[in-house]
Amino acid sequence: MNANYHTHCTYCDGKDPLPAFVAAAEALHFDQLGFSSHAPVPFENNFGIQENQIPAYCQEIDQLQTQTSVQLLKSLECDFIPGMSTPFDVFKNNHHLDYIIGGVHLVRPRNSDQLWFIDGSKREIYDNGLFQLFNGNIREAVTTFWEQTFEMLETQHMDIIAHVDKIKMHNQHRFFQEDEKWYKVLVEKAIQLIHQHDVVMEINTRGLYKKRCDAFYPSTEILMKARKLDIPVVINTDAHKAEELGYYADEAEQELRHCGYEHVVHYDTEQKRFR
Repeated sequence: MNANYHTHCTYCDGKDPLPAFVAAAEALHFDQLGFSSHAPVPFENNFGIQENQIPAYCQEIDQLQTQTSVQLLKSLECDFIPGMSTPFDVFKNNHHLDYIIGGVHLVRPRNSDQLWFIDGSKREIYDNGLFQLFNGNIREAVTTFWEQTFEMLETQHMDIIAHVDKIKMHNQHRFFQEDEKWYKVLVEKAIQLIHQHDVVMEINTRGLYKKRCDAFYPSTEILMKARKLDIPVVINTDAHKAEELGYYADEAEQELRHCGYEHVVHYDTEQKRFR
């Protein structure tokens, strides 16, 4: 592993400042390090960068670039929430970002302004949202997650899709199984849309090293289907601490090889895209 493109610092919910990540990247002999603070969302929260802090965030990355041989890249991880979130292109164009990571962390039920938070460290928040917003109907809830992912892929421009099957994290094999036919149909549509829109898929290691999931995002089955379509991939650790930059990267490489991948893509600064 010689790059990480999914990195959260203290401008959002990360625990270490930008220089600590750069030092860790140097120690790991990285060629590239992409910073991807959570983008602002239109409600009070404790995980996203503040809109007025984005210029300072970009400026600090540029300043650090003068002090390191690691190529530093500027990005945001943008949440897609139908009818609520800012179009991804607005952030990319207004702040001259190198790339965008798109993801779904907050699921909006149909005909509701309430949000189901499927991420974070507390499984009870996932469970409470499932029963309060979906009356415990796991198929409806999970389908809403995947349909929101479909809409994101069809309406937003992103370079990387984050932890595509993160809906499984707090499920932990309790409410649904990933081999159920209805679930596999939803996954298949997502894979086809990722391929159609030429989006890079990350293999995200965070669930494993935080012990919140027993598999990578995405699953082996999804990676195998993606390989058949030649969907490009990157290894990302979704680091929130500098020490996490390389966590489970070797295991992720082994998983990719098992699924038939022979290489990962890197960001081409001249073409402004992953290739």
